[in-house]
Amino acid sequence: MSRMTQTEIINHLADKTGIKKTEAKEFFNALAGLAAGEVKKNGEFTLPGFGKLVKATRREREGRNPATGAVIKIPAKTTVKFKVGKAMKDSIG
Repeated sequence: MSRMTQTEIINHLADKTGIKKTEAKEFFNALAGLAAGEVKKNGEFTLPGFGKLVKATRREREGRNPATGAVIKIPAKTTVKFKVGKAMKDSIG
């Protein structure tokens, strides 16, 4: 079973809602931009029915270079995690 591509998702949304594919793509891109902006500004973005995007900070840590085995320091960085909502968990399981 293969996963849906972005084009397939947009085509499906356009067919289900009766809007043009270009409008569906604009909506999809606007939603992604809104989510990124909100996570950057507020640290989280909730998408009702799906879950929540949450900004997380990873601490600096030690790692190993796989080629040489030498110990290296991996710097701290900010990343985004997705927490699946209860409604989505219940509908899948």
